[in-house]
Amino acid sequence: MSLKKIAEMVGVSPSTVSRVLNDRSSSCASEAVKQKIWEAAHEINYVPNPAARRLKLGDMPATPTLRLAIVLARIDHLQQDPFFRELYRELEIEILKNGCSLAETFTASQADEIPQGDYDGIIILGRCFSSLLQTLSECTRNLVGIWRNPINYEIDEVVCDGREAARQAVTYLIEKGHQKIGYIGDCSNESRYVGYTETMILHQLPLDYDCIVSTDHTEQTGYEAMLQIRQVTDMTAVLCANDVSAAGALRALREHRFSDRRKISIISIDNIEEAQSTRPMLTTVHIPRRDMAHMALQVLTDRIRRGHTEKMRVEFPCQIVERESVYKNQIN
Repeated sequence: MSLKKIAEMVGVSPSTVSRVLNDRSSSCASEAVKQKIWEAAHEINYVPNPAARRLKLGDMPATPTLRLAIVLARIDHLQQDPFFRELYRELEIEILKNGCSLAETFTASQADEIPQGDYDGIIILGRCFSSLLQTLSECTRNLVGIWRNPINYEIDEVVCDGREAARQAVTYLIEKGHQKIGYIGDCSNESRYVGYTETMILHQLPLDYDCIVSTDHTEQTGYEAMLQIRQVTDMTAVLCANDVSAAGALRALREHRFSDRRKISIISIDNIEEAQSTRPMLTTVHIPRRDMAHMALQVLTDRIRRGHTEKMRVEFPCQIVERESVYKNQIN
């Protein structure tokens, strides 16, 4: 039995394997164990949904299995970014459910090594440069990207607009009475930073560059950025570009006491699973990774089968998830 085999490979019970593979929201295992279970499922070509099982057993007409590859355009490995790790896991689920094969995963630096014609389609995680798109286009014409920032219809794409996410976050802070709002994240014309600045200007609020710190979206740089701006400004709230940076910012506030003892509100973008385990629990903008992964595979398989030929964009909305890290401001 496949579940038993996976359980033996990972060292957990078959019931734990079943819950992880059939319930994405299951809290029965740690993230590390979940990842091992999915890796084992790929290794033995486990197919979770009933229709695919019937196909595998010969109860349905066989169709050629689509060989797919994933390219990590923004990171070198999945442990580097929880957002892309969780998005990757959702893609694994969709690929298995649809009876396809995830043949290989590459990083951007490995793109030149991808053999032409070896894969029926490629899914790109994270917005990439034109040079990478050109390289991947030489491997296959069947490409779909999943990212926060739309591009100019160069390939099929599934997006949740980072600029809009930042607009929602800043608007939410303003509605809570905040006017002195900082920013932690990439400031090099990145869409979330653009959304932050546009919303501040729209509401005629000043951009205090002492509380705007450009970082590389890691927990440590979020921690260091919060220490830096907290010492030199009287801001009352900060937008962090992602939940990882926000976790670092919250840790800085917990570990260091400041003279005025004023509470600082923190809001961020992504709504990764760890956002519920920060102290306080993180208020964030939800990016619908599950739906984006599902739609990306549908778009890609439709293109492979020539269901559509024009480049298309599917855009998902984002929404605020209220938790504990944003406080109503009583002092402006």
